[in-house]
Amino acid sequence: MNSENRQKTLAAFNDLWQGNAIRRTRSGDGHATLYGRRLAVHLMVQPGVARGFMADPLAADTGFLPRFLICEPPSAIGTRMQANARSDDMALASFAGRLRDILESPLPMDPETRELEPRILPLAPEARALLVAFSDAIEAAQALGGNLAHITGTASKSAEQAARIAGVLTLWRDLQAPAVEAQDMADAIDLAQFYLSEASRLASAALVSAEIDRAEALRKWLLETWAEGEIMVRDVVRLGPNALRESPKARAALVILEKHGWLVPLEAGTVVRGAARTEAWAIVKGARDVV
Repeated sequence: MNSENRQKTLAAFNDLWQGNAIRRTRSGDGHATLYGRRLAVHLMVQPGVARGFMADPLAADTGFLPRFLICEPPSAIGTRMQANARSDDMALASFAGRLRDILESPLPMDPETRELEPRILPLAPEARALLVAFSDAIEAAQALGGNLAHITGTASKSAEQAARIAGVLTLWRDLQAPAVEAQDMADAIDLAQFYLSEASRLASAALVSAEIDRAEALRKWLLETWAEGEIMVRDVVRLGPNALRESPKARAALVILEKHGWLVPLEAGTVVRGAARTEAWAIVKGARDVV
C-alpha cells in the first residue's frame, strides 16, 4: 500500500472481487489459472490509519472503498467493567451450531475445476419493490447538493450491498430458500442504510482531517522554511509542501491558518514584494494557537 504500489494493489483487489480469473506465475511452480473463486475481506484498523486512507481519492475512485461496509463503533474504554459482563451461552451455542451446519454443507462447484457454480437466488416481487424504492431514494440523494453527493461511489453500490445482505440473511435462515422474501430485504436495507450513514460520516471526518493535516504542514513550512513576512497563494503553490501544489488546497490551508491566528489578511492593493496584491496574508510568527 505504499505510494508506488497502491494503485496496482487496489486494482488487483478489485479484479479478485469481480470474480475474474486468478493468474499466477512462479519460477518453481510455473503458470496457474484459477476460475470461479471468491474474495471476502474483513479489516480492523486504527482510526488514524483508516481516516488517512479514506481521504485518499485513489481508494474511492478505483472502487476499492465503496465495496466495503464501513463502521466505527464508539469506544468502550472506561466502561468495560467485569461486573457488567454478560454472556448468553445458549445464543452463542445456537449461532455456532448454525454456522457449523452451513460450513459443513457441500459447496456448489465443478468437481474437476473446483470452480464455484452458485445457484441463482431470485427476489420475490415484494422484495424487489422494496429494493427498487431504496435504490431510487439513494440515487436522488446523490444529485448535486444532495446529502450523499460526497460519497457517490459508496452510495451507488448501496442497493447492490442491500441485495447481497438480503441473500446472506435468507440463506442463513434457510440454505434451500427459493427466493429472497420482503422481510429479509427490509432488514437488509436497514443494514445497508446504517453502513451508508457510517460511510458518509467517516468520509466527512476524513476530509476535514486531511484539510487540517495540510494546514499544519503549511504552518510548519512557514515557520521553518519561508523567510518572507507575507505569503500568497501563488507562493504556496510554487514553493510550499507538495500536498498544497494546487490553488484550492493552498487557499483552504491559508484560510484555516488565518482562523487560528497564524495569518492576518492584508487589504486588497497592499504592496507585497514590489507589487500591489489582491490577496495576501501577513505571517504571525508568535502565534500560539496550534491547528
